[in-house]
Amino acid sequence: MVEVYLNEKFIGTVDDPFSFVDDVKDLRRKGALSDDINVHIDHATQEVHVFCDEGRARRPLLVVKQGKLILTEKHLQQLRDGELTWIDLVRQGVIEYLDAGEEENALVAYQPQDLTVDHTHMEITPGSISGVASALVPFGNYNQSSRLIIGSKNQKQSLGFYAANFHLRLDMDANILHYPQLPLVKTKIHDITDYEQHPSGQNMVVAVMCYDGYNMEDGVILSKGSVQRGLARSTYFNPVKAEELRYSGGLIDEVSVPDAEVKGFRGEQDYRFLEADGIVSPESQVGEGDVVIGRTSPPRFLSSMDEYNLSTSTRRESSISLKHGEHGIADFVIISENEEGNKLVQVRLREERIPEIGDKFTSRHGQKGVTGILINQADLPFSASGIVPDLIFTPHGVSSRMTVSHLMELIGGKVAALAGRYVDGTLFEAENTDDVRAELLTMGFREDGVENFYDGRTGKRMLAKIYVGNMYYLRLRHMVANKMQSRARGPIQLLTRQPTEGKAKEGGLRLGEMEKDTFIAHGASLLLKERFDSDRVVVPICEKSGLLGYFDARSNKLISPVYGEDSTMSYVEMSYAFKLLLDELLSLGLYPKIELEDKY
Repeated sequence: MVEVYLNEKFIGTVDDPFSFVDDVKDLRRKGALSDDINVHIDHATQEVHVFCDEGRARRPLLVVKQGKLILTEKHLQQLRDGELTWIDLVRQGVIEYLDAGEEENALVAYQPQDLTVDHTHMEITPGSISGVASALVPFGNYNQSSRLIIGSKNQKQSLGFYAANFHLRLDMDANILHYPQLPLVKTKIHDITDYEQHPSGQNMVVAVMCYDGYNMEDGVILSKGSVQRGLARSTYFNPVKAEELRYSGGLIDEVSVPDAEVKGFRGEQDYRFLEADGIVSPESQVGEGDVVIGRTSPPRFLSSMDEYNLSTSTRRESSISLKHGEHGIADFVIISENEEGNKLVQVRLREERIPEIGDKFTSRHGQKGVTGILINQADLPFSASGIVPDLIFTPHGVSSRMTVSHLMELIGGKVAALAGRYVDGTLFEAENTDDVRAELLTMGFREDGVENFYDGRTGKRMLAKIYVGNMYYLRLRHMVANKMQSRARGPIQLLTRQPTEGKAKEGGLRLGEMEKDTFIAHGASLLLKERFDSDRVVVPICEKSGLLGYFDARSNKLISPVYGEDSTMSYVEMSYAFKLLLDELLSLGLYPKIELEDKY
């Protein structure tokens, strides 16, 4: 007797679990049972589990009976003619969906020639083992698994043509690549997903070589000439919005240019870009601190008398201005209403982003890196046929990561560019690389992809032959313009008096223990002292009790918390964080006594 569970609930027992499971599957394939049902035997616990609940990951497979596919050539012809659809094949039991449990009891073949009597299912296509993003990586089956995952994740961060109506949308942190292209080496998934409608990269001429060390540790070198001609150029959009909020007593915010009488008036300079309606003029170049939407609000706290005498109360300034480090061009203004019927003003800021040092680029194989330098085209190495690379990639990034597909795409892209066709790099179904190399040989190039290169500065031929080809490179949204931060003096935290954290809060960059060690190694002790002075404080200490004292302004004397005016007090320089620790120890009932010694 074997127990049967339906969605993990016990419903009964069966004598022969194998025939029971086979009967359920047959009924499902005939259409007598829903195709949402999955059944399997758990051999470890000797239980039969039936599932029909939602939330299970299921995938379609072709059904195999006695070593032969149920799918026939007749089915395929009917599919081509439009007489059959996918749903028909599922209903006829030709295709069925398996969940993780039922897949445990299945033996799945990849190719028809692999089929044996033991096989229960076959993959519809060998590439269906991967997800959509992974299937976009060409020659992915020649890649190390972790790099394939990184490559598929990187594609989600790339800049491209994300929506055709981007000029009407107000998305947060939207990026648009100016000249997106379809990859020369593509997969079948590119066609299925209409990738040409939303491309997210550009085909670049890539040379694999070292050049003055500027591309060490995954760095890439860009040609300044290519960048000036529009390579990887993009626009960054960011919206700013303001609402006219309603308050109790019929009071309301007002979008307008604030008067000089308004409490908190900033000054004429800050409002210089506003039009008469209080909204920034389109195409104005605004920067940090400039007001984009002028707004005034009623006073925060009204006494009972003020409510009856509203004319006397002055309004307060509540304009929307650009935060620290923000700048751009006012691109698009929308005046509408929100759900409550209040006036809503939205301004979209636009900023052109030209690739610079620190911007992140990647191929589709997980070979990511930041720009190390932009070099003039005249100084870059060039091939015997006069080709100058757009990007120089380091050869040391391939050996340990084993991204063979990265090198294969270079050859494939080179053939695609020369032959004027797309090269297919679909997972497990790609073009044979031997054929691609033979095709390259017929076009007058070496079949191994290397060429003679000349140094652009000296004109001399390089000793080594350089591996060069065309590759689809992506520009990622991690740009140095969004991440760069610095400060001299600025806001501090209330509790510890140390600098605030984060770019948005105009924070400082932390100098930790390891950074401290580097300064010690250099002998830069004065610099180290300056770095650690961010929360310096001078406090009076009682020499008798060893506790922190305070200055009494009325008697103009230093007071000890224990002995009052009768003790000798001395000023001691310390970190405010340490002073805070002493106070917190006191609150715990501990006595942190500081014993002072003479300096000399």
